[in-house]
Amino acid sequence: MSTTAEFETLARSRLRSLRTTLGYSLDELAERTQLSPSTISRIETGKRALGLDVLVPLANALQVSLDVLFEAPGDEDVVIRPVPHSSGSRTSWPLSRPDGRTLAMKVRLEPTVGRPDQRVHPGHDWFVVIEGRVRLWLGDRQIDVDTGEAAEFTTMTPHAMTALDRPAELIMIFDREGQRAHVHQ
Repeated sequence: MSTTAEFETLARSRLRSLRTTLGYSLDELAERTQLSPSTISRIETGKRALGLDVLVPLANALQVSLDVLFEAPGDEDVVIRPVPHSSGSRTSWPLSRPDGRTLAMKVRLEPTVGRPDQRVHPGHDWFVVIEGRVRLWLGDRQIDVDTGEAAEFTTMTPHAMTALDRPAELIMIFDREGQRAHVHQ
């Protein structure tokens, strides 16, 4: 990719793809951006020039950075090489790029004694246990999740996870709000 027209075509395609993937109609995205539905349609179809006056509100509403819209596709960035991060009884490996709508992560939990501190934050979490057993603490409830089972919950409920009996490994997916809380804890 080298011409301005090619970069603009890529950005227009990504804007439309992001809008439809997130399930926004032209009217819904217009409401979120203070742009008209016809302006957004003309941007997507190439009948309106791309400028910061429209790109910034669209990128913000679609929860991506501007560079994501213009980033040249390439095979060199397909493979993610996770680097482990440890904190207490938890080790995590990021499995996705941090600038997306969601964050995928592999987590290894070591067994601990006692009731963990539960946290509350905006967002939604999902996980699947790939090895071992996990106790999900949701307020006063204790839910045991076995290998091959998954759990999904709103993070406005006080929550924590612990491994039962032996280490456990899981794959977690956070939405953008959950990502902020889990990555920056």
